[in-house]
Amino acid sequence: MYTIRQYKEEDCNEVVTLFYQTVHAVNKKDYTDAQLEAWAPAELDYERWAKVLSQNYTVVVQHNGIIAGFGDIDASGYFDHLFVHKDHQGCGIATLIKETIEQYALANSISRITVAASVTAKPFFEKHGYIVLKQQQVERNGQVLTNYFMEKLL
Repeated sequence: MYTIRQYKEEDCNEVVTLFYQTVHAVNKKDYTDAQLEAWAPAELDYERWAKVLSQNYTVVVQHNGIIAGFGDIDASGYFDHLFVHKDHQGCGIATLIKETIEQYALANSISRITVAASVTAKPFFEKHGYIVLKQQQVERNGQVLTNYFMEKLL
């Protein structure tokens, strides 16, 4: 059984580890090893992560007490992260997080959500009504990665 709750500071290490592992496992089919290492380096800035996750509206999904996914949105309506552990892909976690984020946005008078979706995540967001505004190339630690700037009007 999966449960969703708001992020707490003590979740940071588990969330950052999930991010790293998910990028390197799930996104491997769409990005090179060098791109994955640039996107999610072994040495992540936990202080920066803690600050972002605490400032944004962040939720985590747990399964048997372990975080299986997380997502967050900032005050402007930017859907910053949506990651689900490789062992929990296809279980509805991303949809649960997306719906919770969208409900939060509506309750806080955010009428437009934007996201920079990876090549891997683009089909998920399209399936849920997000439209591509532009394909973009972003530089991360010396590597260029493709993603899609998308939006959904609520």
